[in-house]
Amino acid sequence: MTKDPDGKIEALLADIWQRNLPILRERLDLLDRTAAKASAGTLDEASRLEALSISHKLAGNLGMFGHHQAAESASEIEHILKSPSPETLAHFPAIAAQLRQTLASSL
Repeated sequence: MTKDPDGKIEALLADIWQRNLPILRERLDLLDRTAAKASAGTLDEASRLEALSISHKLAGNLGMFGHHQAAESASEIEHILKSPSPETLAHFPAIAAQLRQTLASSL
């Protein structure tokens, strides 16, 4: 493992995180809207595919920034959206809320 004695890498990651917060918020908002559609039984294919792509990106990006619990929630959403069923979609809103709550202090 590479050491970062002067904290340059950590500072760079913190800067990247801050610059990308607007995108992260937009992605969380999209997942919330998609979860609401799923809950209402109005989830269309285009929304599902967009949310699937977003959840996949979030799972990887959040893990890279050390938000492992949030990355797990995003992965769970991705899994639900890959093969949705009424039973799995019923859990989507709660997982989306959990994802946002886990990141609340970082937003």
